[in-house]
Amino acid sequence: MSTIALLGQPNSGKSTVFNQLTGARQHVGNWPGKTVEKKDGSFSYNGTKYNLVDLPGSYALSGNSDEEIITEDFIKSGKADLVCILVDASQLERSMYMVSEFASMGKPAILILNMMDVAEKQNKTIDADLLSSRLGIPVLPFTAAEGKEYGKLKELIVKELSAPHTLSSAPYLASGNGAKDKVSADQLKAESETKFQWVSEILDGVTKTKDEKYSLSKFDRIAIRPVLGKVVTIGIILLAFMVAMIICIPFMSIGSMIPQYTSGPIADALTGWNVHPWLVSIFSLMLPNVVYFSLSMAAFVLGVNLVFGFLEEVGFLARAAYQFDGVLSKIGLQGKAVAPLLMGFGCTIGGSCGTRVMDNWGQKMLAMAAVWAIPCASIWAIVPVISGMFFPAWGTLLICIGILLYIFVMIFLVSKIFGKKLAPIENRTGMIMELPPYHKAHWKHIWKESFFKSSDIFFRALRTVTLISLLFWALSYSGSGKVEDSILYKAGTAIEPVTKFFGMGWRTFMAFLSSAFAKEAVLGVLNSVFVGDNSLLNATFNAKTSGADAGTLSTVMSNAVSSAEALAFMFAVTFNIPCVMALSTTYRESHSLKWTARVAIFYFGSALLLSCIVYHVADLFM
Repeated sequence: MSTIALLGQPNSGKSTVFNQLTGARQHVGNWPGKTVEKKDGSFSYNGTKYNLVDLPGSYALSGNSDEEIITEDFIKSGKADLVCILVDASQLERSMYMVSEFASMGKPAILILNMMDVAEKQNKTIDADLLSSRLGIPVLPFTAAEGKEYGKLKELIVKELSAPHTLSSAPYLASGNGAKDKVSADQLKAESETKFQWVSEILDGVTKTKDEKYSLSKFDRIAIRPVLGKVVTIGIILLAFMVAMIICIPFMSIGSMIPQYTSGPIADALTGWNVHPWLVSIFSLMLPNVVYFSLSMAAFVLGVNLVFGFLEEVGFLARAAYQFDGVLSKIGLQGKAVAPLLMGFGCTIGGSCGTRVMDNWGQKMLAMAAVWAIPCASIWAIVPVISGMFFPAWGTLLICIGILLYIFVMIFLVSKIFGKKLAPIENRTGMIMELPPYHKAHWKHIWKESFFKSSDIFFRALRTVTLISLLFWALSYSGSGKVEDSILYKAGTAIEPVTKFFGMGWRTFMAFLSSAFAKEAVLGVLNSVFVGDNSLLNATFNAKTSGADAGTLSTVMSNAVSSAEALAFMFAVTFNIPCVMALSTTYRESHSLKWTARVAIFYFGSALLLSCIVYHVADLFM
């Protein structure tokens, strides 16, 4: 089976082409031994199947970063029968630098001039035939977001596989392979100048525009201002997240009806058939809620991808990245991370999905780890309730301020602990970019991509969430329905001397454990262990539909729990693992069980340590 490789810079449209060609016939993982995303799939044309590899997006092929090394080695290995090079037609001069580095490899290739619709709106005309004659390879004007042009692309690929072309001209490189040979800075500079000169000669007379002078729009004059621009950017991102929530709420509401209307009838039917109680609880309680959780996750993915896909297509996210790159680069992140970080205040799932805009896998994983430090909306609904049981209103306000301040501490710790591996200091550079012109969004493409991603995450989440739910079910199940008969209770009371050191008794510690499953379950679990009105399973899985009697819970908790323990508990829950759905999303987005586990262990351990510190300090003054 012939192998075609997609080569291009980040945001060149490779992922769009890959998804359009392969559809559901794709596999995403990591390259062996590297924390770099690997995407391969297949497509068929005229009854023949072809293998497609989406090479890591990189700005050069000089072998400096893991992405560049993998891409360069793959191309030089000859594993690709044909390389499709994607360049941004609206910014052709900048995009052609990679072509200058590929030119000396002597591999079969075609050049795809993507985003031709944007170039046309800039009043640019590109002579594709002239460019093809100078390069010696076919050049295809293309708009990846429009599905109607893929027939031409497939036809060209098949034609080139039978009679391949290689670039007829290449810039002269004195050292041959600058980055891997020991060459001086002057030599590297000379090589770069040679490549830019080659690009200039190749493109001479190829691109023409009616607008020789570019002027900033009124919005851009505001968007790039140091202070006002950041305020506007944050406002737009938060507004976008609200719109994403509005989109996903109907789907979540429908999903909530699944356990609400099926749990009872399923339980009655299975009980009537004399099915064992533990099987009844699995099929009537756990599985309907797993479907609901997975549907909620898919709904978040749909809403986030629709809204932020729109913002990315029209060119706004590039402005947001420009505004915050200087701030975020200090912790190893790019400016693009501002969107998922802000989205985290609404939902960690949405924030994790939003990291798809990052340029490489390491940045994406580091951004997801940082998003976990942002307390989601559920936390801001829980903390005031618990705080109000022990502290006056001004005390609750101080606690919320303390949580907000500690967010910055957590993100700093994440960057220090994980940043060295995920975003090595030697590879960190500020963003060098041109602001793309605003252009009309391709809604058909956005809907198609969003639906594909959300449906994919739904079926993947079913498996992951089911496994984690089964584990939690096994720990919290009791045949009598009493908390005291569950494994979780027995384990919790057995290790209470240890949990007491960390500032939590067995009751609050069990609620802390449940917060890693779902933050919404915390009040229900507290009600279950303190008041005894419900089983742990019902308190956890039915957290969305059943609440706790705050008055009764307040009376019981205030008599059994000290103010220091309550304070430690609130901080521990806030900065614990966000929830099982966030855990699943991070795993599915990163394709790395190892790194997801590392982040989860870090947050669980640091939450216990934070609880310990808060408890022992508070105990001195309360």
